[in-house]
Amino acid sequence: MNVSTAGLSSMDSARGAIAALIAGGVQQVVLSPGSRNAPLVYAVAAAGAALEAVVRVDERSAGFTALGLAVGSGAPTAVLTTSGTAVGNLLPAVMEADHAGVPLLVLSADRPEELRGTGANQTTDQVDLFGSHVRFAVDVAAGDDPRAAVQTGLDAAQGHLQGVPAGPVQLNFGFREPLTPALDGSGYLPMKAPQPVRSAVETVIPQHLEPGRQHRTVVLAGHGAGPQAELFARRHRLPLLAEPSSNARFGPNAIGPYRLLLPHFEALVERVVVFGRPTLSRPVAALLDRSDLPRALYLPRPVAWFEPGRRSERIIDGWNELGEFAGAGPQGWLEAWLAAGIQAESALDEVLGEAMGEQPSGLLLAREIWKRPEHLVIGSSNPIRDADLAARPRSESPRVHANRGLAGIDGTISTASGLALGSGKPSRLLLGDLTLLHDAGGLLLPRGERVPDLQIVLLNDSGGGIFSLLEHGRLGLQEGYRTAVERFFGTPHDVRMSALAEAYGVDHRLVGTVAELVEMLQAPVRGRSVVEIRTERTALRGLHDQVKTAVDAAVAG
Repeated sequence: MNVSTAGLSSMDSARGAIAALIAGGVQQVVLSPGSRNAPLVYAVAAAGAALEAVVRVDERSAGFTALGLAVGSGAPTAVLTTSGTAVGNLLPAVMEADHAGVPLLVLSADRPEELRGTGANQTTDQVDLFGSHVRFAVDVAAGDDPRAAVQTGLDAAQGHLQGVPAGPVQLNFGFREPLTPALDGSGYLPMKAPQPVRSAVETVIPQHLEPGRQHRTVVLAGHGAGPQAELFARRHRLPLLAEPSSNARFGPNAIGPYRLLLPHFEALVERVVVFGRPTLSRPVAALLDRSDLPRALYLPRPVAWFEPGRRSERIIDGWNELGEFAGAGPQGWLEAWLAAGIQAESALDEVLGEAMGEQPSGLLLAREIWKRPEHLVIGSSNPIRDADLAARPRSESPRVHANRGLAGIDGTISTASGLALGSGKPSRLLLGDLTLLHDAGGLLLPRGERVPDLQIVLLNDSGGGIFSLLEHGRLGLQEGYRTAVERFFGTPHDVRMSALAEAYGVDHRLVGTVAELVEMLQAPVRGRSVVEIRTERTALRGLHDQVKTAVDAAVAG
């Protein structure tokens, strides 16, 4: 076969791609070792201080680390892999970035066109591998100038294309040999200073707004709602029901245990305003399913988590129109919610103080960790739901992240590590044991890599505790189902977390009492550590039933 080698060399193409990324505001790239991606790797190395390189051995961990870096830094972040299964290992992170609207750029290396479909080693069809999960995908042929493709990818990732929400993109680069720089010193790459990154989440909020007529409206703040939800609720004198990762769970109108209070108020609610994406609470889902209730979803820009026409709420993109829809809370409406919230918080305190004695429960752990100033990452499954029920609203805006795009437990440690590195702030990660084990590889840092200030707070109940609170928990109480539920849903294990942490060079501490927990949370977060709290799944359902009964009695009384 005659192969044309006209055009740019692989190294020149890679240098152009990396230079375009830096000029477009990319500050960090996560890479894993490989052969076909060597031109891009050497171009990153030549960039020096213009681009921070973060190295991870496992591509799956690399993808989630890049996702966390993008969230923590607020800038688009790239992840760079070689060809073959390496690219496929990025799919979970790409799917999460898709549904969460995170600007993640996949730089996948590939064989040149003449080697595809020939049985060449480590070659597969990886063009458009991510399908509908990316905003833009392009195959940059070997020898082509990549700069236009990179710029389009950057625009698509940041939501700068008309009608396209922010999210992941794939830039697939074909490279011919040689894949390394010449030995004549020509590997030098002059770099431009990074340009300011245009924010994809800026919203202009009027400083003065007169609410319209009065309605018994509630403001639901789901994942990613942001502080504007708190401001809207406060200006309109409305109760604010905010999930932990909404970053709106603060201020004088926020109601903590709202999901236990909704049954007491649901018949009185006249309208619902939604910010962000609610995902946690069945009472909230039931409220949003009511066809007799006027509901509005505030969407000032396109989002990736639903298709137009697939939701039943009225879509509103203007702040004034939203205010006219919601109206102002009538006299006594907000006050009734706040009074019930105080009663519910007191009942919750009483149960948590009595039910588990000196042993911390998941609810108590979430309640205590929420008080601290560090950036907080919360794992899916029970921890995020514990925080939703027990985290007392703060006076200031928290900085909380959770992978709620697809609400999976995949890549949680890697995401938190990336977020801590990207933000440069001490961070805490609250997660369960199966979530930790699912991403144990995220604990691996190659020698010499920058170490995040990340404390991993592990609630270890030796299995899948969330199923105890679902329908499976009731079935598990019956003799005929007990064994099946425990084996297939509980998935019990005997992993020694202290040994696992030691193997990765991470400090480990076992906390057994509430006093030890409080002492640990008061200490500054430095370097990496695992703080383990052991508890029993068998007590979980009873504790939640106790909390619900106590809150119902307090509010009804």
